Amino acid sequence: MAPHDTGSETAPPTAAGSGSPSKAAKNAPPPLPEPLRVPVADSHTHLDMQQGTVDEALAKAASVGVTTVVQVGCDVAGSRWAAETAEAYDAVHAAVALHPNEAPRIVLGDPDGWSRQGAREPGGDAALDEALAAIDALAALPHVRGVGETGLDYFRTGAEGMAAQERSFRAHIEIAKRHGKALVIHDREAHADVLRILREEGAPERTVFHCYSGDAAMAKECAAAGYFLSFAGNVTFKNAQPLRDALAVAPAELLLVETDAPFLTPAPFRGRPNAPYLIPVTLRAMAEVKGVTEDALATAVAANTARAFGY
Repeated sequence: MAPHDTGSETAPPTAAGSGSPSKAAKNAPPPLPEPLRVPVADSHTHLDMQQGTVDEALAKAASVGVTTVVQVGCDVAGSRWAAETAEAYDAVHAAVALHPNEAPRIVLGDPDGWSRQGAREPGGDAALDEALAAIDALAALPHVRGVGETGLDYFRTGAEGMAAQERSFRAHIEIAKRHGKALVIHDREAHADVLRILREEGAPERTVFHCYSGDAAMAKECAAAGYFLSFAGNVTFKNAQPLRDALAVAPAELLLVETDAPFLTPAPFRGRPNAPYLIPVTLRAMAEVKGVTEDALATAVAANTARAFGY
């Protein structure tokens, strides 16, 4: 989830057509792109934050060749919803976790003033342990394919919050390894510490850097460790040349594509609501950077996503 990620310009979308015509246009869903010839998966999305029903989102995505999605939880309630949705739909796989910004909110309350569920009273370490136990139970379910998004987010986190994030991250790594699930990492302005903790704890066999945000040197380090690198719509932004440089050196066998919807809508629709059906826009931009055909990249990405999440 990217409510604070660099380049993110959208909040969970409001109903199109409300307010002024300019606001309505900004909130209007982008048009359907040309369908992919080779079906792929959206490796990271938040259907619970998007407009419309799950059935509508999946049908729209399938119509352009996006036939599978990984629904990602960010707190206990969202992770339960992800697991329930994956159980109900063959095209949906779940990942469950406490978002890095969720751990400080549980332990300390709401120090940064932002929460999907409003301000909270501090709960302390016992409350974090309780939430982690709930994630552990969900991770055991067969239709849950990943533990994430977890990791570190230093964008607006003080020292106490960093300690809570690190404790949560280490616990999620252990949960992923014990259940044999993919680890899905959220890394914002914390590259060195994320890589250090993965070395110290021992990364799971399958580790995914969601919305990859490092440079080319880090991409080479991740590739050497066998980590999957998932690129989102921000790779299309004008100011994202470092991301394109990272994509250029990343091995094709470790690449994934995602929306992180409703955030990070690819150009030329930046700022409008994102959804899984826009994956073809990002994938085509990625193929151009890699100097390969869209079909070749789609074939690789489809195989990689299935291998990463074990489906």
